[in-house]
Amino acid sequence: MNYLIAVFDDRIRVEEAYTALEKDGLTTKQVSILGRGFKSADEFGLIDPKLNAQKQALSMMYWLAPFGFMAGFGFNVVTGLDTFPWAGTLGNHIFGGVFGAIAGMMGGFFVGGGVGLVGSGDALPYRNRLEAGKYLIIVQGTDNITGKAISLLKKFNPESLQGYQEGD
Repeated sequence: MNYLIAVFDDRIRVEEAYTALEKDGLTTKQVSILGRGFKSADEFGLIDPKLNAQKQALSMMYWLAPFGFMAGFGFNVVTGLDTFPWAGTLGNHIFGGVFGAIAGMMGGFFVGGGVGLVGSGDALPYRNRLEAGKYLIIVQGTDNITGKAISLLKKFNPESLQGYQEGD
């Protein structure tokens, strides 16, 4: 499936473009308007990359903490480090495990998507445009449908016109 996203400054032009697409035979299942008074980004399914990155980072932290604990505990057993003499042998092993769990959680955060919290992907710029009061027309369909929509939408001078394929 292909997607075509056109960005418009005002509501009148986006409604005119939408009407032209309908007159040309595109159905309401193929064309959506996002913006104030229409669908929101969440209703359409435009994924917020920050939420996705946060979910992935928390999942990785959750799964890596026990492995980090085991690795830290095992490292302390093998090396015999006596970092905290007052804690005794077992206490030092447990502290090694706790420090290993913290390291595992840090690794899960950075590798699992914590860096993605800064923002990446194409969904974020479109979300920012919606928050700035602009409108999006999204056309979904085959190459023929999106090709027909491109020629029609260019007549309305969108701010930007970008095409995507399902795997992008």
